Amino acid sequence: MTVSVTSFISGFALSAALIMAIGAQNLFVLRQGLKGEHVGAIILFFGLSDALLITAGISGVGAFLAAVPELATILTIGGAVFLAWYGITALRRMTSVTAVSIAATEAHSLGRIMVTGAAFTFLNPHVYLDTVLLMGTAASAQPEALRPVFALGAVTASFVWFATLGYGARLLQPVFTRPSAWRILDAVVGIVMLGLSASLLMSAFNQPG
Repeated sequence: MTVSVTSFISGFALSAALIMAIGAQNLFVLRQGLKGEHVGAIILFFGLSDALLITAGISGVGAFLAAVPELATILTIGGAVFLAWYGITALRRMTSVTAVSIAATEAHSLGRIMVTGAAFTFLNPHVYLDTVLLMGTAASAQPEALRPVFALGAVTASFVWFATLGYGARLLQPVFTRPSAWRILDAVVGIVMLGLSASLLMSAFNQPG
């Protein structure tokens, strides 16, 4: 029992450390949480997506992806284009003269939100690096019988974090009654997305061979 608990905690801690860094998914969840728009669906989707990718990494898919650099390059370029588009959209939204508030922000359909969430997940090579490659490598150090427990800890951390971020964002809603707060958030989102896009393009075109 003690060994199982240790494996669960190890998976939880590693996943939490990887997922809590500021990034595309987290900023997307934060913004939707502030708007109160399809928050539960987003949390469920991102949590299940991480569960799928973590399971794939532990099952050996990470080794396959590492052996096919061409696929990684395609994903990297696709992700860079998407992040650049989203970053530019955020910066344009920031400079809009239209009054910005929680009530005035444009509402989107669940389908559109899920498509955007899927792009943040499956077109983002950093997600594969964290969930498939790093988690898969860490899990391989666990005894085979305890790898499912390690994975469960990692998946639990993902759900806990996204739920905390999505639902906890409402605590910041009083701050975001001011248009300036939304503009600052969109500036941060735009800069981070464009920075991530640039780093992905640099990694894609600087790969050996």
